[in-house]
Amino acid sequence: MVGIDIIVSAQQQDTSEISIDGIWEGKLKVPGTELRIVFKISKNPEGTLTATLDSPDQGVTGIPVEEVIFENNTLRLEVKSAGAVFEGKVSEDFLVIEGEWKQSGGTFPLTVNRVDKAVEILRPQVPKKPYPYIEEEVAYENKEAGITLAGTLTLPSGKGPSPVVLLISGSGPQDRNETIYNHRPFLVLADYLTRQGIAVLRVDDRGVGESTGDFSQATSEDFASDVLAGIEYLKTRKEINPEQIGLIGHSEGGLIAPMVAVKSPDVAFIILMAGTGLTGEEILYLQGALISRAMGVSEKDIAKNRQFNEKIFSLIKEEKDEKTIEEKLRQMFMDDWAE
Repeated sequence: MVGIDIIVSAQQQDTSEISIDGIWEGKLKVPGTELRIVFKISKNPEGTLTATLDSPDQGVTGIPVEEVIFENNTLRLEVKSAGAVFEGKVSEDFLVIEGEWKQSGGTFPLTVNRVDKAVEILRPQVPKKPYPYIEEEVAYENKEAGITLAGTLTLPSGKGPSPVVLLISGSGPQDRNETIYNHRPFLVLADYLTRQGIAVLRVDDRGVGESTGDFSQATSEDFASDVLAGIEYLKTRKEINPEQIGLIGHSEGGLIAPMVAVKSPDVAFIILMAGTGLTGEEILYLQGALISRAMGVSEKDIAKNRQFNEKIFSLIKEEKDEKTIEEKLRQMFMDDWAE
């Protein structure tokens, strides 16, 4: 028995000098996607643990972790700004932490591993300066709305006038590059087109970046008026051929581009990227069903939810008085909760 004890003791790793501080990386699986999570834990001169959170796939780094507790080989990290908590058990060799990520009422398994270096997100498609064309910061007014729109105009080098496209962003507040999760698709698209001899105007949405106005109160009609203002501005530029002004609309922009083309005889062509051939109502039904299935909602509940939404849309379409709509909607929700 003495010999066995000696062998076991020899195989056990001395962890007395190992600390929890370091870089820990894992993948958080949530409905519909997978996100890399990086915790950077350090110890200040007083011996207190501090930490930050990176979400590389979302383009977010250095989020403060307000609470860092390490007791009995259990690590607890609370990110109050995100309403999230990670709690996990540290392995004996201090190389793995298995635990759970809790956020917005959901609980998801998360295992993080100790790494020497945090993951780097490379974007080889993003153009690098100097560009072989002219890049100009511009601003112009939408006089009808009383706002100023700011953006970037890229012009092919060489003799003009050049054809031009105005990029129209998708739903939600977007900057001129349509930045999302650290991707900048409009920057990439503008670079490619300008290298091919086509000028490009890309613009911050109203109320975003350097553009003024209130995005939260804007409708698709308002965004269409912003595009019309952009067309009027392009017509003032001597580098632009006024007979070759086109629109490229992405997502909701694919709805707005045709609206603008109907109103303006100056639109020579439109290109729709991920636009829709359905009504907004039908799109919402389909999106809701897809999201619900990804979250594990039963088909019965999905059908029930659609029936309820159909009642809502029918009311909105048929009733003209806003106050009456509000009262009837409130009653519909109360009746639904009572069931």
